[in-house]
Amino acid sequence: HAKLPMASTTKVMTALLALELGEMNAPVTCSKNAYGVSGTSIYLSEGETLPLSDMLLGLMLASGNDAAVAISEHIGGTMEAFVAMMNARARVIGAVNTNFANPHGLPDENHYTTAYDLALITREAMANDAFRRLVSTQRASIPWEGRSYHRQLTNKNKLLVNYPGATGVKTGYTSKAGRCLAFGSVRDGLEMVGTVLGCGDWFQEAARLMDGCHETYSMTRVLGPTISAGSIAVTDGERESCGMCVMDALDVPLGVGEAAQVVLDVPGSVRAPVYPGMHLGTAKLVVGGQVFGTGEV
Repeated sequence: HAKLPMASTTKVMTALLALELGEMNAPVTCSKNAYGVSGTSIYLSEGETLPLSDMLLGLMLASGNDAAVAISEHIGGTMEAFVAMMNARARVIGAVNTNFANPHGLPDENHYTTAYDLALITREAMANDAFRRLVSTQRASIPWEGRSYHRQLTNKNKLLVNYPGATGVKTGYTSKAGRCLAFGSVRDGLEMVGTVLGCGDWFQEAARLMDGCHETYSMTRVLGPTISAGSIAVTDGERESCGMCVMDALDVPLGVGEAAQVVLDVPGSVRAPVYPGMHLGTAKLVVGGQVFGTGEV
C-alpha cells in the first residue's frame, strides 16, 4: 500500500468520469489551458473542437495530456473542479490511499496512488461497457482541424497485440513514476485486472502475473437454476420439504483445492403452497471470508 507517483494511468479515472457524466457527441473545445500541455499530446490547437468521443480516443490511445485537460474542463467546468470529482469518485470506489491532483498524470507531490487502489479503479472502469470498448481499441482515426488528413492513433498497450484475451487497459510513464500499467484479460470465463507501478518490464510482468492467475484459478459454477442449494421445510403441504436453487448462475474463481462456502439467508420453513420461482431469500458465496457473489433463492 505504499503511496507512489501516478503516470498516465490517471486517465483511467478521467475517462471513466467522462463516460459516466458526458454526452459522447458533445463538442469539446481545447482551451488556452489545454493547449500545449507538456508531455504526450494529440497536438490540439487552441480553440480546436472535437466530439467528446474523439477526445476520449486521443486521451486513451495516444495518452494526450491536452485532451485530458480539455475533457476535464468540459465535464467539470474547470480542471480543479474535475479533479475534486475524481477524488470523490475514488472514495466511492474505495481507493482511499489515492489523491488526484490533475487529470493527466504529470508529476505533482499531491498526486499519488497505490497499485491496489489503481486496480480497484480499473475494475470499476471495466464494468462500464463503453470504457471496455475504448481501451480495447487498437487503432483509430480522428479529425485534425486545419489539415486535409486525420490524426492516426495507435494504442501503446502492446498486450492487446501480444497477450491472448487482453482487454486493455492503460499505459503510463513519467520519469518520476516510471513505467506504470493497468492491465486486464479474459480467458475461459475468468476475467482479471491488475496494475504494476514503477515497473521497467511492465508488459512482461503483467503477462507473468496474468499467466499465474489463469494457471491457478478457474471459474467454477457453484450455484444455478439446476444446482441444489439445499432444502427447506414446508408446513401444511403434501411434502415435508422442497428443494431450493438460485435464480441466476453464481460463478466464483477458485484455486486448486479451494472451495466456496454457501451461506443461505432463508426462513426455517415456508407455508404451502410453494411454487417454482417463489422468492425465499438470498444465497452468498464466500471464499476466504470474502463474499464473491449473491443471488436470489
